[in-house]
Amino acid sequence: MAATTLMGVAVVAVLTAGFDTTRPIVAAAVVGFVAALPVTWAVVRALRGS
Repeated sequence: MAATTLMGVAVVAVLTAGFDTTRPIVAAAVVGFVAALPVTWAVVRALRGS
């Protein structure tokens, strides 16, 4: 869920900034996915209570 949300936010931010070609949109999606990895890890640790 975190990956989908962060990827969507990144793509919307890129589109709002006026970049409407394929390369910036895909790059934003990849950045959102990579940013979601530590967020997901932190959420899992918090849920486990570690």
